[in-house]
Amino acid sequence: MKILLLGSNGQVGWELQRSLSLLGEVVALQRDSREHAADFARPDAVAATIRALGPDVIVNAAAHTAVDRAESEPELAQLLNATTPGVLAREAAQRGALLVHYSTDYVFDGSGEAPRDESAATAPLSVYGRTKLEGEQLIAASGCRHLIFRTSWVYAARGGNFAKTMLRLAGEREQLKIIDDQIGAPTGADMLADVTAHAIREVLQHPDKCGLYHCVAGGETSWYAYARFVFEQARAKGVELKLHEVLPIVTSEYPTPATRPLNSRLDTRRLRENFGLHIPDWRVGVARMLAEILPH
Repeated sequence: MKILLLGSNGQVGWELQRSLSLLGEVVALQRDSREHAADFARPDAVAATIRALGPDVIVNAAAHTAVDRAESEPELAQLLNATTPGVLAREAAQRGALLVHYSTDYVFDGSGEAPRDESAATAPLSVYGRTKLEGEQLIAASGCRHLIFRTSWVYAARGGNFAKTMLRLAGEREQLKIIDDQIGAPTGADMLADVTAHAIREVLQHPDKCGLYHCVAGGETSWYAYARFVFEQARAKGVELKLHEVLPIVTSEYPTPATRPLNSRLDTRRLRENFGLHIPDWRVGVARMLAEILPH
């Protein structure tokens, strides 16, 4: 089996290189790959790459993920998050390939406190959310076999993440103010990659399991409580922090160009039941990531 992985240098893409290697030959491409075009700003070139390589599975880990910047460059966000994924879907449909794609909790308006399942009404608040939703819709409309995973608060040991930023600031400042009214589940790129590999194998044997799934870690937290957990773990490992005070604030006290959903809770029941998975609590993955990045 040949698997084409697009966006291989991102946090999820890097982990997918590992998890997908157990399923077959992985051709891993990134935006600046030389031999085959994988720049999502050039959808026709990406389509030509798919036709040249003839993969059985296309895994798309590429996207415009700069949420605030998307507000000032909506055309580029549209191209990267909707138009080109739609082209991937068209090519997948034409050759009978399976397409795997990642989406976001930002397709919802974040109202209420209940976790949303896959059938919940969408109402994105930002350019990023709107373009990611359109990408989902184009894939579904193409008729191709597909898996779409909506996720949230993604982190990895490789590259930048919220925990690393908090630790850096905690080493520089005595006081931090952190948002406490946005609720979600920090989700490891490694978990996403492992779920993806498991799901691909399953849907190739049982095509009726294709479709849209919510995939986030178990439990829930706020950015404030998430940061507190990170600081506790760091201090337990002997890391000295300058920080003395962590204050909770509301989103309105920290305005950003893009509006964030307050409720990012996603219901993973369909994923767990269809694929027989146990989803660990978010603390398990974050603690493991911190064990990798903190000094020993």
